[in-house]
Amino acid sequence: MTKTYHFIGIKGSGMSALALMLHQMGHQVQGSDVEKYYFTQRGLEQAGIKILPFDEKNLQADVEVIAGNAFRPDNNLEIAYADANGISYKRYHEFLGIFMRNFVSMGVAGAHGKTSTTGMLAHVLSNITDTSYLIGDGTGRGSANAKYFAFEADEYERHFMPYHPEYSIITNIDFDHPDYFTSLENVFNAFNDYAKQVSKGVFVYGEDKELRRITANAPIYYYGFKEGNDFVAHDLLRSTTGSSFKVSFREQELGEFKIPSFGRHNIMNATAVIGLLYTAGFDLTLVREHLATFGGVKRRFTEKMVNGATIIDDFAHHPTEIIATLDAARQKYPSKEIVAIFQPHTFTRTIALLDEFAEALSQADAVYLAQIYGSAREVDHGDVKVEDLAAKIVKKAEIITVDNVSPLLEHPNAVYVFMGAGDIQTYEYSFERLLSNLTSNVQ
Repeated sequence: MTKTYHFIGIKGSGMSALALMLHQMGHQVQGSDVEKYYFTQRGLEQAGIKILPFDEKNLQADVEVIAGNAFRPDNNLEIAYADANGISYKRYHEFLGIFMRNFVSMGVAGAHGKTSTTGMLAHVLSNITDTSYLIGDGTGRGSANAKYFAFEADEYERHFMPYHPEYSIITNIDFDHPDYFTSLENVFNAFNDYAKQVSKGVFVYGEDKELRRITANAPIYYYGFKEGNDFVAHDLLRSTTGSSFKVSFREQELGEFKIPSFGRHNIMNATAVIGLLYTAGFDLTLVREHLATFGGVKRRFTEKMVNGATIIDDFAHHPTEIIATLDAARQKYPSKEIVAIFQPHTFTRTIALLDEFAEALSQADAVYLAQIYGSAREVDHGDVKVEDLAAKIVKKAEIITVDNVSPLLEHPNAVYVFMGAGDIQTYEYSFERLLSNLTSNVQ
């Protein structure tokens, strides 16, 4: 194959996953991006995919260009050069909409839980049969022989509208991305339009009142904890090693399932996956076997021990996600103090959901806040400061800096939960260095 796929902004989570998938399918792949290190580039480097600085010379005649959504002619010289010279390019979601026509495709949409659920679906499916997949944590796998394709469908700016999958899960509908969506009804309309494009089955969380309003051109299956759903999870047993539960389909027992994950939300994610694969005709014995070995995805309740301290890294950046993450931490560590270290992501989201953030964070035993992470796509930062959030939290919330995370040491029997979608990991790494230095000084 002589054609090379060139990714403008290859370090983006979706972009890096797509690049890896195409590379594994035998295509020539390269990309350009900023020099700053992103966790997504490790997989690209291990695969031997070239990551170049932005340069007009990257756009040679034999490349097919895929452009990241963050880049425009006014902020990227490659996009500007392409526009000026009549070089065509597709955005990530436009390319994906065409690409997925080659497979039986299974999407995962929703305001929250997309990445974890896509990861779970991809893990189970790829262990049963040859499957290509794209996960929003920057993970991608490609196979030239794959019949199935599992992918994450992002609602932001209606990016999922080029997608016409055979099956799709929709985990929930919630007001988010206030820099684009104007209201909850606006968000609902986007998901409703997407659902109409699914051809064989839509699987929605039946206890979400917005999702109960969804209409589709394919059968709709509801899943949840309560009777009245098609797929019902019941007889839950949540322990410090994971969760087990039974699933019934319209009063027919499908058996018991176990997942090595925590939080009620992960039981729902698994129920959605079970429902989709059961309906698509897969052997539940195999589904059961591979659900039990799903190890999670990047930056979703990712745990590490640093000199005796338990640190959890999570992408949670919306109140609903914070509640789910803290619930999971309490399930696994019932005798520990749960310390939340949170960085608000975007000024628009912080303003729109200030009270909800305060209420969610108040479920932790102690709260520390980082400065608001502003997005490059935000023109107006509005009138909000992290101190405004701190003042609304029931428990005393302290504001910390990357250079001084020592107040966290006030909690000797704690689990430290770092949450956010910006650069919260810099605070996490700073705390890890502090813990390491304390140990070396003792020695």
